[in-house]
Amino acid sequence: MTKVSTLALAFAGAMLAGTAIAAPKGEVLVLLSSENQLPLKDGKQYPTGFYLNEFGVPADHLLKAGYQLVLVTPRGNAPSVDERSIDPQYFGGDEAEMKRIQTVVEGLPGIQDSLSLKEVLANDLDRYAGLLIPGGHAPLIDLANNPEVGTLLRHFHQAGKPTAAICHGPIALLSAQDDPVGYQAALARGEKPAASNWLYQGYRMTIFADPEEQVFESSLNGDRILFYPANAMAGAGGEMGYGKAWSPNVVVDRELITGQNPFSDHALAKALVEKLEARKGE
Repeated sequence: MTKVSTLALAFAGAMLAGTAIAAPKGEVLVLLSSENQLPLKDGKQYPTGFYLNEFGVPADHLLKAGYQLVLVTPRGNAPSVDERSIDPQYFGGDEAEMKRIQTVVEGLPGIQDSLSLKEVLANDLDRYAGLLIPGGHAPLIDLANNPEVGTLLRHFHQAGKPTAAICHGPIALLSAQDDPVGYQAALARGEKPAASNWLYQGYRMTIFADPEEQVFESSLNGDRILFYPANAMAGAGGEMGYGKAWSPNVVVDRELITGQNPFSDHALAKALVEKLEARKGE
């Protein structure tokens, strides 16, 4: 039995077990990083992963709206949570809500054994209604420089299907250019490279803003990240827009939905569900 079939059976089992999930309206692909060690300057590393609320809150909205989630990572392994994100501050100070979302994430089919990008690309991408890319710093490692991610993004772009990314998740969009590996390598060297044939050139979008990144970087005891995501997106040709630091900000342009920071989780989830519902009504 394929892993795709196993995930479908797991979802069906949850339905029969009485899990509070509506009848599925369609499948939404969730793209997560395979990695959990962010390279820093001077060769050091920072433990990372997905942010719990940036994944779990949109996941919860999607499940309640009746969508089935299919998880994918580049290597097909279990994605890691950033332990620093397991914090009530990202849930309005509500520890019970944090634990509820944690339970939602831990119960998702595929959370311990996701599909690989190779497996997803080898199957019918038309089955997916939309794409969600949660943040955390992990996408900087293996989603921004990944040609297979670029192939995936081109499908959703060409089909006009909703693509939603939050906080550092939008950095994955850089993979949809001719040489994402070279582009990221140049950024890490401190250069200002030009993106070639970037799919999202001229799109209005947002990502974790420089002032927010500076606050994060101040927690690294003098270490620094290899490059700032906001500069990378602007340099590639994104029309960047930012709200007040640490306040919700979501930008929608055509099929693309981007959220600036962790506190944009509910607004991004609402915009994604609205886009999915609008497409079903067409």
